[in-house]
Amino acid sequence: MSNGGGRRKAAVVTGGSRGLGQAIVQRLASSGWDVLFTHSREAQQTLPDCGGGRVLAMQADVRDAAAAREVIHTARSEFGGLHVLVNNAGITRDRALTMMLESDWSDVLDVNLSGAFLYSQAAARLFMRQMSGRIINISSISGLRGVPGQTNYSAAKAGMIGLTKAMARELGPFNVTVNAVAPGYIETQMLSKLTPHYKAKMTKQTPMGRFGCPEDVSGVVEFLASDAAGYVTGQIISVDGGLGI
Repeated sequence: MSNGGGRRKAAVVTGGSRGLGQAIVQRLASSGWDVLFTHSREAQQTLPDCGGGRVLAMQADVRDAAAAREVIHTARSEFGGLHVLVNNAGITRDRALTMMLESDWSDVLDVNLSGAFLYSQAAARLFMRQMSGRIINISSISGLRGVPGQTNYSAAKAGMIGLTKAMARELGPFNVTVNAVAPGYIETQMLSKLTPHYKAKMTKQTPMGRFGCPEDVSGVVEFLASDAAGYVTGQIISVDGGLGI
């Protein structure tokens, strides 16, 4: 998106140290964006070789409201502005409904859904003042169709979709767009827990006959962050090879 004055564009990406988050960081940075990404573990931090924009890492618990405000403030201070927030941080705690622990439920809801709320709230205050901004939520096909063994994850990702639509209505008058991307099965570390049999089954059910790659998702995020998506808001864009048809 354009920010005037020739100044580089800047983004915050939560959970940007691996998987989809790292692909998003790399995509934006290679296109000239300055990016600050958060990570949850001290040992995780090797900055990806992106070229183009500056890339900064910041350890932060997405469940911490004060940390969310600090991340947004730091990005604005370091980069001279902030234009896009990508709520990507997420975890899974898969278990059958009757066997699911209360902590399995609360941990997933707190990280995936409450984290997105806290960062969106912190960024929205800035975006509303400057009358521009983009919020992009990384939801999931699990939030659209439900997945057995993922009642917690499906509920959190479905909640992100409701959050996206409500924020799009609330922030639209301030020229702030809010959209969500709902990936299907993407080849990341999260899929390592799937059995070969289940992978084969889901591949067969996917019209394109393959799982996606992180770059399939990061390209859509880059579009939603760009000037070309200036009139796109409140949308849920599936990147699933047709699985959700």
